Amino acid sequence: MENSEKTEVVLLACGSFNPITNMHLRLFELAKDYMNGTGKYRVIKGIISPVGDAYKKKGLISAHHRLIMAELATKNSNWVEVDTWESLQKEWVETAKVLRHHQEKLEASACDDQQSSPVLGRPGRKRKWAEQRQDCSQRKSPEQTKTKDVPKVKLLCGADFLESFGVPNLWKSEDITKIVGEYGLICVTRAGNDAQKFIYESDVLWKHQNNIHLVNEWITNDISSTKIRRALRRGQSIHYLVPDLVREYIEKHNLYSSESEERNVGVILAPLQRNIAEANTEEIL
Repeated sequence: MENSEKTEVVLLACGSFNPITNMHLRLFELAKDYMNGTGKYRVIKGIISPVGDAYKKKGLISAHHRLIMAELATKNSNWVEVDTWESLQKEWVETAKVLRHHQEKLEASACDDQQSSPVLGRPGRKRKWAEQRQDCSQRKSPEQTKTKDVPKVKLLCGADFLESFGVPNLWKSEDITKIVGEYGLICVTRAGNDAQKFIYESDVLWKHQNNIHLVNEWITNDISSTKIRRALRRGQSIHYLVPDLVREYIEKHNLYSSESEERNVGVILAPLQRNIAEANTEEIL
């Protein structure tokens, strides 16, 4: 299949990145190899979108530091970049809305008549994408604004993220449907995870299984942010587990300690708090 006939894909990874690790970066490479290998897709960009501080996860250090570490980790990448939009929001933003934000941004850039497209560059290029998208819809007919040639945003995640769909009140059912139905998932499975079984046991995921791409990680890698933080608390080396620039930044600012791990202790996770509150409101009504 010629490149012109392949669907262009942008991989979006949302998460804490607390801190970003070599495994996070490997997810992008594994997903890109898999999607390109199908012959149906062509991955053109990867986006790392760290969650904002309002997520209130235990041990979550400030978005300021997490963004800088992600930027350092992707400094030498020619296709993976960091986006600050989600991190800079005052309130926690649902993943479905983050996906929509980036898809609309791509649609807006497709309307740009100039050859250079802002979406493939760094932030701050030309006019704001929302203005471009609005102008495009005003000056073009519906036939011209079809998004068949616009790159598709797909959510990149690990098996633990996929299985979190089963945690009560962590996700709205309509958001899960939107994520897997409208956008799609690329899930890199770790050793010991049975993602296929989880999909089978979920009616929603089973219904949209053709839009869920499971990528086997044959060269196993069990690095996680949790284990990195644990090693740092214990004064152990994290060499070769995170990019050197990230390690140096962590050491310079002494980012992870027993004290930092106690951040947000006793605080209900933002999605749980919001979804439980909405559910209680619906019961009252």
